[in-house]
Amino acid sequence: MLARHIKNIKYSFLAFILCAAAAGQMTEHSVPSSGQIRRQTPPPPRPTYANPVQAGDYPDPSVIRIGKDYYATATSSEWGPEFPILHSRDLVNWTVVGTVFPRRPEWSAGNYWAPEIWQENGKIYIFYTARRKGGPLCIAAATADKPTGPYTDHGALECQEVGSIDAFPIRDENGKLFLVWKEDGNSVNRPTPLWAQELDTMNWKLVGKRAEIMRNDPNTWEGTLIEGPAIMRRGGWFYMFYSGNFCCGRGCNYAMGVARSRTLLGSWERYDKNPILKGNENWNCPGHGTAVTDERGRTWMMYHAYHPDDTTYVGRQALLDEVNWTADGWATINNGRGPSRQGPAPLGVAEREEEYNFFDDFNEPALRFGWQWLHAAVPEFRTGGGFLELAPNREQAKNPVGGVMAYWTTVGSYAATTMIETDSVRGGALAGISAFGDGDNAVGAGWQNGKIILWRRERGNQRAVFTTDAPRGARQIYLRMNARDGIFYNFAVSADGRGFQPVGFDLNGDYLPPWDRGIRVALTVGGAENAAARFGFLRIEPTNGKYF
Repeated sequence: MLARHIKNIKYSFLAFILCAAAAGQMTEHSVPSSGQIRRQTPPPPRPTYANPVQAGDYPDPSVIRIGKDYYATATSSEWGPEFPILHSRDLVNWTVVGTVFPRRPEWSAGNYWAPEIWQENGKIYIFYTARRKGGPLCIAAATADKPTGPYTDHGALECQEVGSIDAFPIRDENGKLFLVWKEDGNSVNRPTPLWAQELDTMNWKLVGKRAEIMRNDPNTWEGTLIEGPAIMRRGGWFYMFYSGNFCCGRGCNYAMGVARSRTLLGSWERYDKNPILKGNENWNCPGHGTAVTDERGRTWMMYHAYHPDDTTYVGRQALLDEVNWTADGWATINNGRGPSRQGPAPLGVAEREEEYNFFDDFNEPALRFGWQWLHAAVPEFRTGGGFLELAPNREQAKNPVGGVMAYWTTVGSYAATTMIETDSVRGGALAGISAFGDGDNAVGAGWQNGKIILWRRERGNQRAVFTTDAPRGARQIYLRMNARDGIFYNFAVSADGRGFQPVGFDLNGDYLPPWDRGIRVALTVGGAENAAARFGFLRIEPTNGKYF
């Protein structure tokens, strides 16, 4: 028995050895011999995006999600049509698909700021700021059945003596709809309280007693103001993202903070690590944004900031960063390091950056969304068949830049080219291309009576600074404007669109940007009783500072 037991042990041990060897052999032979090794293909790199998600002058962006679609809008200031509507399926590739107002509301006169897009029960709401004719800044509302409109304006809701701006809708803990806004006290060197009051959307008026829920603390980073309240609910808390200090221009010091409260009208507690978003080496003066939740439940903040290179010349561009949450329930953005340069695409779709190159040949019968004009001087225009026919309105006819059709710039260095049909220029008008700050400040070059004129307009005074003969016999004149760093502008002319000859010298456009806007590329015509011209196309391309 003992011998049999020992033998069984030997056989078991031998079987174990053979099995182990076989296992080792299988493992070894499962890998092809040298020269036949199959290398596992690494997974493709995760799609990325880089800020800005929408290049160009898109201040105070507001965004919502409807199913798988995202819609956004932004400040248009003194440019019409008022408030662009943008669409995206992935939060990083945006297209302008409409406007809120094709013409400014009759009761208003300017300062079209801080639109807030909101949706509820299949209805789209836009709460916006505008200046009442002869009066102060007001908060107002418009509605539509779909994000692209058409919108019905409901007029002003509140116009405090020093101004009311930055309206944001939110339902309180009991389901009542409130509007939160800023009293614009900083405009007269006063504090800036944030007010909340119930909104009656049946009669479109504020009802009940208003309550002050917060105001700026001048002894902190908030400085002289807080504004742009954007409120969301999460985990039993109301969270208010708000911005503080000076928003705009070269001396800006804008930043974003967060506060929270259990009730809308209750005691709001500021985060002790505010501001949660401030400038860094990537972007300057970030702020005034709204939060949106994606299908996976992640929260994203869309806001604006200045690029450190292109600054005010391009304007405040639209950025995106994820909002993260601390263990004790506070919101953070990029761990307090400021705007990100790039990151993984939120919904797995890479950013295409299509907005940087622009071309319109005017073949469509309707003007492409994205074109803008001065809302106080709406031009006459018609497009189609390969031409834009442009004329100033009757009141602006004798203004050398009375008729303006403009498009955003996206970088400080670019080339913009157009073609003018010389036979179409009526009444001895000046027709050309321009770097356009506002109606009082621009530089440009144009064709007039067989001459190419380089001109400069500052504080409403326009003068020719260089004049030369246009190419003889040319029925079409091509003009090109080259911008360098947003400051210097160089112009050239061609009879065939290929061989361009410089016109004059560099013009300094350092004075062009208004405090709240970037520079546009504008096609212009004016300076004669019956001024009009036909343009064949507009192309804008980044150049990285290179000349022709």
